[in-house]
Amino acid sequence: MKRFCAYCTVVLAAVNWSCGPYSFSPGGTSSFKTVAVPLFEDRTSEFGVKEQITDAIIAQFNRDNTLKIADRRTAESVVVGTLLKVEERAGAFNREENVQEIRVYITVGLKYEDAKKRRTIWEEQMTQFGAYTPGSTDRNTAIKDAIDKIAQQVLNKTVAGW
Repeated sequence: MKRFCAYCTVVLAAVNWSCGPYSFSPGGTSSFKTVAVPLFEDRTSEFGVKEQITDAIIAQFNRDNTLKIADRRTAESVVVGTLLKVEERAGAFNREENVQEIRVYITVGLKYEDAKKRRTIWEEQMTQFGAYTPGSTDRNTAIKDAIDKIAQQVLNKTVAGW
């Protein structure tokens, strides 16, 4: 019986040691409580898009409530972004080869930083699109759809890290 208890103790210790701690937070960022999202830099000629992206990302963090929005001077982490491209491409054609759908692609460069240690946690270029019908006035809706997708992707990459 003593051997059995000793064996169980060794096996349990080995299993516990091999599994180690597990966390859903990326790279130990669970200690962050605040994030700053300064106004995006803009390398396009699209008026108002950098403000929309910045606002959408802030709104995602506010809805999620994992990280509180803070001023850049006091935040523990920062999402820095640059609007790189806004371009339109045909998305779908009908049998007569007429454009049925136009896609607005938005590309941003993003960096998530530890503000205290001044190190980059992740850096990525993201592209998303929204679609509208030619001849309609829904281009702004397509831009908003693309921005909302980017904002969700930023939130997921920042707080989920999977």
